Amino acid sequence: MVRAAVLSAVNAPLQVAEIDLPAPGPGQVRIKLAAAGVCHSDLSLSNGTLRQPAPAVLGHEGAGTVTAVGPDVTTVAPGDQVVLNWAPSCGDCHFCGLAEPWLCADAGLAANSPYATLAGGDTALYPGLGTAAFAEETVVPARAALPLPDGVPLADAALLGCAVLTGWGAVHHSARVRAGESVVVFGVGGVGLATLQAVRIAGAGPIVAVDVSPAKEELARAAGATEFVVADGPAFFEKEGAKRIRKLTGGVGADVAIECVGRAETIRTAWSATRRGGRTTVVGIGGQDQQVTFSALELFYFGRTLSGCVYGNSDPARDLPVIAGHVRSGALDLSALVTERIGLDGIPAAFDAMLAGKGGRALVVF
Repeated sequence: MVRAAVLSAVNAPLQVAEIDLPAPGPGQVRIKLAAAGVCHSDLSLSNGTLRQPAPAVLGHEGAGTVTAVGPDVTTVAPGDQVVLNWAPSCGDCHFCGLAEPWLCADAGLAANSPYATLAGGDTALYPGLGTAAFAEETVVPARAALPLPDGVPLADAALLGCAVLTGWGAVHHSARVRAGESVVVFGVGGVGLATLQAVRIAGAGPIVAVDVSPAKEELARAAGATEFVVADGPAFFEKEGAKRIRKLTGGVGADVAIECVGRAETIRTAWSATRRGGRTTVVGIGGQDQQVTFSALELFYFGRTLSGCVYGNSDPARDLPVIAGHVRSGALDLSALVTERIGLDGIPAAFDAMLAGKGGRALVVF
């Protein structure tokens, strides 16, 4: 038996229950989790903002140790420490052929197939984003288990699976931040904190962090922010926010804005806070009701670039060794992203904290 946090239906509260996990089949591996991060995407899956079949075991940001492998698995072996990859590329589709594995057409297939059952019955369970990391153990496709580079603590390595790869990639692959550029980061949650560290490592400056919570200033500055701005009400998003950020970036606006919230007003403010010819990258995942508008004239006049960003536009196999090097050198502090370490029964409270804009990353430690 394996303990897991189970979502019985969309918008239902998570309940810790025992599940029956089968032995790994062909091309699969079984992993004993060391830790799993509680990401805003898990909240979005639980409330229906993102589609996820239910009942399900959520959780997609995890790391652990391989305990068994199915037939035909050659990439990992029992005893290997691994990071979960919730968007494993197939290597064969159109996008993989373009060397854009973050857009793989088949990356989400595992999430649509049952992988376990509730203990003592035949209720099928689906794996959240194909990984089901809110459990003591999980079974995933072998390509979703990435070997953990040496020198990275296993529990903290869970953060590499989403927050860090996303933040790092947003900075280095999507926004392509260069040394000396001014950068503003909207949202100081787990991804935002990883983004700030990546911006600092890139040598940017000034680095402006924006959040609705004044309590996050210390976290933001520890991650690399040189300035902190509180988004303190509707007036901030209507006009004042962009003005304040321009004042902190030489009067012209930031070279780069990175939005880690996924709301129409923050995306629009990030765009407005970017200089003429600057770059705005949207990392946050918003709902279909979040509509952002621009006039045709401003699109011409400002000459800015607005781009979406999926999983940091990262290739995990390429990026993990690079990121691990920064962890080993001390330039990237994974533990600084974590503001709370909890058990499985603490996940609902972590969801509430995210909704309230509190803290950085909560980490479920097994």
